Amino acid sequence: MNLLLEIGCEEIPDWMLAGALEYLGSAIGELTKTLRTSDSPIRTDATARRLVVRAEGLIPRQPDSEERVWGPAKSAPAPAVAGFAKKQGIDPAQLEILSDGKAEKYSYIRKTAGRATTEILAEALPQLILKTPFPKTMLWPGKGGARFIRPIRWVVALLDGEVIPFEIADVKSGNESSGHRKLGAYRFTVTYENYEDQLRANFVVLSADERTKRIQSVKTKYKCDNDLLNTLVNLTEWPTPITGNFDPSFLDLPGEVLTTVMKVHQKYFSVEGANGQLAPQFVAVTNTDGDPDGLIQLGNERVLISRFNDARFFWDSDQKRKLSERVADLANVTFQAKLGSYLQKTERVVALVKELGGNEHAERAALLAKTDLTTELVKEFTELQGIIGGLYARAQGEPEEVATAIYDHYKPVSMEGSIPRALTGQLVAIADKLDTLRGCFSVGMIPSGSKDPFALRRAAQGIVKIIVEGKLRLPIRQLLGGDAALEEFFFDRVRYYFREIRGFKYDEVSAVLAAGADDLVDIDERLTAVQQVRPTADFEPLAAAFKRISNILKQAQLADLEFALKPALLEAGPEASLHQHFIAVAAVLRELPDYASKLERIATLRPAVDLFFDRVMVNVDNPAVRQNRLALLHSVRTEFSTIADFSEIVTTSQENK
Repeated sequence: MNLLLEIGCEEIPDWMLAGALEYLGSAIGELTKTLRTSDSPIRTDATARRLVVRAEGLIPRQPDSEERVWGPAKSAPAPAVAGFAKKQGIDPAQLEILSDGKAEKYSYIRKTAGRATTEILAEALPQLILKTPFPKTMLWPGKGGARFIRPIRWVVALLDGEVIPFEIADVKSGNESSGHRKLGAYRFTVTYENYEDQLRANFVVLSADERTKRIQSVKTKYKCDNDLLNTLVNLTEWPTPITGNFDPSFLDLPGEVLTTVMKVHQKYFSVEGANGQLAPQFVAVTNTDGDPDGLIQLGNERVLISRFNDARFFWDSDQKRKLSERVADLANVTFQAKLGSYLQKTERVVALVKELGGNEHAERAALLAKTDLTTELVKEFTELQGIIGGLYARAQGEPEEVATAIYDHYKPVSMEGSIPRALTGQLVAIADKLDTLRGCFSVGMIPSGSKDPFALRRAAQGIVKIIVEGKLRLPIRQLLGGDAALEEFFFDRVRYYFREIRGFKYDEVSAVLAAGADDLVDIDERLTAVQQVRPTADFEPLAAAFKRISNILKQAQLADLEFALKPALLEAGPEASLHQHFIAVAAVLRELPDYASKLERIATLRPAVDLFFDRVMVNVDNPAVRQNRLALLHSVRTEFSTIADFSEIVTTSQENK
């Protein structure tokens, strides 16, 4: 038997569909786990007006089950036995006396008839549907009603040809779906087998992949933006791409302005010419069956021209005042109520840029970086913050280094995005983000759970990415201002970056950070070396030995001042040999050029360490000898843990336990 569930509703925001489908697929998969004989995956699809789940191979009903129920002991009085039998709904004579392995007791095999799959689904699906997680939901038809992202208008719930009967907010499940809002039938009957064909006949393409192909079928060479493409796929049920044109004179405006207007405000794709430059065309995607008379194209062109005229007016108007003349205006723009205006933030950022070693261009860029917040173009197109500042700085004759730094200082916008192109921009970006972090933490605005209104996690991750990928040698703890909470927060982001973005193993990150964590570039180099040397034969066994050393020293509970090694007390053989190898390797390490070479040389200690633990007892009765052996182990651990704390490495043997 096959399950078809379609939840039809008013238009769902495009960015919410993926999460809803993930939940529904998982929840229905879990619900039907014991009801399916097929291992075929749960299928999920969506358009703006419907969430769809399909599952195959369901059984008609649950199998009957048996369960042995244990009652009172054999010695229990008759009323207790009778009470147990009554609870089971049987006569006491039906009980039998058996041993449960400990004592003889009254017992009974309770048989439960399996329920029909339709009955189970009818009971579970309404609540399962209403538990679909959305960032925001609404109540309808009023207070006390159902809560969902949008009002549900129809529900298709079929198990083969049989309707699974249930109701959500006065909407009864059935076998009727709905077509395209304008092109299709209001209601039509579907089955599991003809479902997609019936939708297509009513101008609904269920498959997101197929809607993508329809959008990409246009012959015009547009600049594909994956985010915009995904949005348009999720906004439409019958997508049809249409090419439009605009006056080439608008190309005098910066391409960033034109493409932002097209993408953000109109959801159009921009078009590139043969030379890779912006062309006076666009591609719009309509939720219709074409534009035979060209009226939709004409309407889109008129709207875009109006938008472009606004942008040109704002651009020309803004040029009447230079960015340098706008600095004082930042006193009237609030950064955050407890942290003051953007002028105060600017003053702090300039000071931080100086602290970071920035030159006069970096200081100039920091001074002007936020002034575009006072421009009309940024007020209209807030997505262009920073970019407009950079373009205006260039147009107004500021040095290119300053203009580029202003343009880039919001970067990276994500962990996949690029960092500022030059050192000047990198320093301004770090200073800007660092000021936000320091300021918010100083007034107690610390992210918790999913709440992060000032995007502090993104700011910290941006700093980490810029420092590492820009190879900037900066004293992190000093820059964090000695705030313990901020340090903990920041290094959580450091761990995230190296694990999730760079792909280092969690124990490698823990080992390197435990050995010292103030220079992120140095951390990156040490992690790369550990990752490179880890597959060698001696590395993990040596790590296991270091873990053993750490455990021994921890159990000894001796202060560092007590670890004074006395060579005269070293016993000839494995103990003296380990000391000799230790001295030799330590001397060579200072001459080696990189961390990988040093780790390879440290790994050569493995035979000497193994032999020491095989032949030498550390905790002997003689206190002087015992302390000297602890001192030897302490020296080995201290000397060779400056690159990574090897005791943090999880070895293969530990993983297999």
